[in-house]
Amino acid sequence: MKISLITVCYNSAETIEKTIVSVASQTYENIEYIIIDGNSKDNTLEIIQKYNNQISKWISEPDKGLYDAMNKGVNLATGDLIGILNSDDTFDSDSVIEKIANFHKENNIDASVGNIIQHRADGKIVRVYTSKYWNSEKLRIGFMPPHPSIFFKRELFNEYGGYNLGFKIGADYELITRFFLKNKIVWKYSGITTTAMLVGGLSSSGASSYKLITKEIQKALSMNGIDFSPLKIKMRFLWKIIGFLRK
Repeated sequence: MKISLITVCYNSAETIEKTIVSVASQTYENIEYIIIDGNSKDNTLEIIQKYNNQISKWISEPDKGLYDAMNKGVNLATGDLIGILNSDDTFDSDSVIEKIANFHKENNIDASVGNIIQHRADGKIVRVYTSKYWNSEKLRIGFMPPHPSIFFKRELFNEYGGYNLGFKIGADYELITRFFLKNKIVWKYSGITTTAMLVGGLSSSGASSYKLITKEIQKALSMNGIDFSPLKIKMRFLWKIIGFLRK
């Protein structure tokens, strides 16, 4: 089983080396590693070229944003599975991809969902983001599994399409809604903690981002013909607190 890993980057010189080393250190051998750079102006390309032997394919050219770059990576991928590793993230351990491969070999599924940890720049863990209690119906109230923890069969992108460029920060939500809820793909919780993610990502930075992602969640559900309550989506932070207290 070949697993394609895609990293999208732009001016990522401060973090990209740790990400590349994290992939190169994996115990699983059948990895196709693809880097899509958005024509960086710092020394990101020098770092990529330093690890040229550990990278299967890379391109550097202007793009239309994060999700356009992800689509480029998906189009270049030839693996059985596709996973996304952001340019400021690392795998939680050197055996993550081996565990993912074994899980998919043992289960007849289209996708697996797992867990990630979120940490500050100093390494302090601030959150364990788990999919253990998640199910696809929760997309209706604004909850998705952590995107970096999902490994998809590549053929899903051929059948159902890639990331929708009509979204600024919610194209991953729309894609997951389209795959998991609209088209009801077969998935399973892996229990694997895949990724150590640096906090402060595109969709987790302040009130303005919360307002925008709320709007885009509703847009994602509407365009896929999914019934939902706008009020429940707006109040999803409250549902998180209630769920935490119940646990």
